[in-house]
Parts: sequence; structure tokens; C-alpha cells
Amino acid sequence: MNPVMAWHEEHAYFSRLLQVLQEEVDRLYAGGTPNYDLVLDIVFYLRDYSDQVHHPREDEAFKRLARRSPELRPILVRLQQEHRVIAQSGDRLRELVEEAASDAVVPRADIEAAAWTYIVYYRNHIATEEMEVLPVAARSLTEEDWQAARDVAPPKANPLAGEDADDRFRRLRRRIAGETPAPRSASTTPTH
Repeated sequence: MNPVMAWHEEHAYFSRLLQVLQEEVDRLYAGGTPNYDLVLDIVFYLRDYSDQVHHPREDEAFKRLARRSPELRPILVRLQQEHRVIAQSGDRLRELVEEAASDAVVPRADIEAAAWTYIVYYRNHIATEEMEVLPVAARSLTEEDWQAARDVAPPKANPLAGEDADDRFRRLRRRIAGETPAPRSASTTPTH
């Protein structure tokens, strides 16, 4: 697949996951109990695949793009820094949701703040890449550049894209495709 199209396709998956995550946070804000299992699956996927494969590849592409298009350097540096912020905020969100899912008392406001930090950073990050970086990358990066970016991360298939995904990711893929509603979490203990 064309590397720019692959990058765009992954961003589309990430955006749909962030929308589902927002729906669960909205449920929490409204006084309900979110599907903690679903939230954890989303954060796990985004931390595992995105932060371990997608973002390192982007970082390499950004380095190469900065040499070819120096006018983008400030944006590219900021995007690389945002990869670290997204990773840290994802870890914090995962910790809070794991605690809440195990019936620990976790203030709703803490989960909401962590989730919104994650969602807002991630959405803005994707938008910047889509609008300001991908068009220039499509014109400027060579096949050698794209191959170097692919080689930075292990050859790992996107678990949401393949038919050989485990049950958790098949359910998550169906959920983001709008095929089925998400199952309710077993935990129904509200947080404070």
C-alpha cells in the first residue's frame, strides 16, 4: 500500500477509536458507568500498536522530512514531542480505568480529565499530521525514506486491520465499524 495511504488509514482507525472512547467518557460524565473493558481495549490498542509501531515510524519519517522541508521543522518537532505526551496520558488513563474497573474508588473527574487530555491531544495531533504533514510527505519523501520509516519498528500487522486478530480486536473492529454495539462492562460500581 502507498505509505501515505497506509498512514491515513491508520489515522482513520485511531480517530474512530477516539470517538468510541469519547462516547464512553460522555456516559461517565452523564453519571453512568462506562464500558471499562472497551475503554481498556482502546487504550491498549493505541498504546501497543500506535505507540510501538505507528509513532516510531512517523518519528523517522519526520526526521527525514525535516531535512527535505525545513520549513516544517517546528511542526515536526512539536509532533514528536506530542508522541511522548500522548503515550504518558494514555498510561495515566489506563491506570485510572484499571483501578475503576477493579472496583477501586476513583473520582469520575480524574478519569474524565485523563480521558479528555488523551482525546484532545490525540485528535489535534492527527489533524495536524493530516493537514500539514501528509501532503508534504507525499511529495517529498522517497521510497528509501519510507522504507527507513518502516524498518524502524518491528513488522507488526495492525491488529484491527487483519482477519487473524484475536477476539478482543475483532469485537473492537466491529464496534468502530458500527456493526455491533459494545457489550456492557461487568463492573457496574459507580465511581465518585
